Amino acid sequence: MTEEANKFIAIGKIVNTQGNRGEVRVIPLTDFPERFADTERVYLQQGGRFEIRLVEKTYQHKKFIIVKFAGVNDMNAGEALKGALVMIPREELMPLPEDTFYIFDIVGLEVVTTEGRSLGHVKEVLQTGANDVYVVEGNTRRPLLIPALKKVVLRVDTAEKRMTVELPEGLEETQ
Repeated sequence: MTEEANKFIAIGKIVNTQGNRGEVRVIPLTDFPERFADTERVYLQQGGRFEIRLVEKTYQHKKFIIVKFAGVNDMNAGEALKGALVMIPREELMPLPEDTFYIFDIVGLEVVTTEGRSLGHVKEVLQTGANDVYVVEGNTRRPLLIPALKKVVLRVDTAEKRMTVELPEGLEETQ
């Protein structure tokens, strides 16, 4: 990903057209789909290109957000946008409660024990329903599955790109 692309976050993906007036169906890629109602402009990333699009109107339909972009006035123009990611600048992210992080801020963090031993880096976040699980790879035989619990994850420092953990007894041996 380029440095420019790191400044943007995907909040949706255009998956199809809606009707014949240029509206498109967007699958939300955000925990805050209501944000589309107040969004006046977005950036579309498609095939390595970024372009600004003004939003004329949005509404929810089933699991989709229907978006009408300025200048996209028929089904063919809408069809041309299929597959594009709907992006916003990072600074327009919705604020999160304290000690809560976006997944993209967690992936890539170095994970160290309270003794300072590096376990590797977070490669993936599994959303299990009960609590997230961090998949850590790098310095162990197999990937470590670390539960995202306050008693296990003691500190997350996104500026330092480091997570400090206290592993439950036997976690490393069972994986």
